[in-house]
Amino acid sequence: MSKDLSEDDEFFFNEKFSSKFYKVKIGTVVTQKESEPEKKEMRQRVEENRKPHIDAAIVRIMKARQALDHNNIVTEVAKHLQSRFLPNPVVIKKQIESLIEREFLERDREDRKLYRYLG
Repeated sequence: MSKDLSEDDEFFFNEKFSSKFYKVKIGTVVTQKESEPEKKEMRQRVEENRKPHIDAAIVRIMKARQALDHNNIVTEVAKHLQSRFLPNPVVIKKQIESLIEREFLERDREDRKLYRYLG
């Protein structure tokens, strides 16, 4: 018994089976396994789809607070998005850099870890 299927596997229906329960759980069999390149490509697509959510969370938080240091932004974004997914702090940092390039945020002139919202 394994979850892998082959061409010569056969399945039969047991007509004599009975159960006192209304629902009977039947295990599922995975028919395809993803190869490593497919898994990697899928992870990349998921990461790309998450970036706009991270951007929106950063902008929403910064619009409300106007100025925050790096660690607080990462913490707030993680809290804000935890119901959907747990964002990677490295990805959050990249998105902050992207928002700085697109002139949504700027670094403070005296304190490089402090970001200001440009609204």
